[in-house]
Amino acid sequence: MEVARFILDVLEEKKAEDILLLDIREISDFTDYFIITSGTSDRMLNALADAVREAVKARYQLNGKIEGEAQEGWILEDFGDIVIHFFSPDRREYYRLEDLWSHGRVIVRMQ
Repeated sequence: MEVARFILDVLEEKKAEDILLLDIREISDFTDYFIITSGTSDRMLNALADAVREAVKARYQLNGKIEGEAQEGWILEDFGDIVIHFFSPDRREYYRLEDLWSHGRVIVRMQ
């Protein structure tokens, strides 16, 4: 949980939008937490993913695995216990992960 809260701080500092931290430990066997956030442009999505990756590596010596591309409107960064989804607003609406994982417990929501 400490790492997840640290990631939230990084995202907030970098002006990520609509940040959501979901506890999915009781309904998932592949990760404990989802962080879902939005960025307004490809450049912003890349900047958010880079900032999180660099900060987590520097502070916790964890390397995240990356999938997706900003040009496609979605980047996923997997730190094992924490998976972060960076979305463009339209891709976030399309995939609706909040609805798919609605049985998870909302820990933090920042608009």
